Amino acid sequence: MLILSGTHKCPPMVDGLQKMRFKMEQDIPEYYLVDRRVLPEVFIKVMEVKQRLNTGESVSVNEAVRKTGLSRSAYYKYKDSVMPFYEATSGKKVTLLITVENFQGILSSIITIIADSHANILTINQNIPINGLADISISIETVSMFGTVDDIMKDIAKLAGVRKCEILSRE
Repeated sequence: MLILSGTHKCPPMVDGLQKMRFKMEQDIPEYYLVDRRVLPEVFIKVMEVKQRLNTGESVSVNEAVRKTGLSRSAYYKYKDSVMPFYEATSGKKVTLLITVENFQGILSSIITIIADSHANILTINQNIPINGLADISISIETVSMFGTVDDIMKDIAKLAGVRKCEILSRE
């Protein structure tokens, strides 16, 4: 799924409230969640360029658009309006719920994965293990994070002893 943004003009306010709340005709973004299978190819290619840049596969926009077969002008036209669903959480707070087996050092391994992504850990709560399993909730801020929340979840899920890793909430 990808998110597309557009803008619409705010309707004029009545009774003088317009001056207090909005400047006339202020643009407000409006977002749509769209299945990638129905998107024009240009949007898919913009996402591919962004992925090449984010993963370090390409070191410059010029290199990424050349490898992708997209013009620079098309990339710059749409780069701020098309994003994968997980990118909508960028700069946001996300709480992960992780169920783990009672292994020594497993919480440390999870924290290392999050720290390596440069996400800011806000809170950590680990419940007492019951029947060998414990729930851990970790709230992170994603503003300066490398990669995506999905990348973090996949890396955590690969750890020995992790039974489940899911998003509990997004803010």
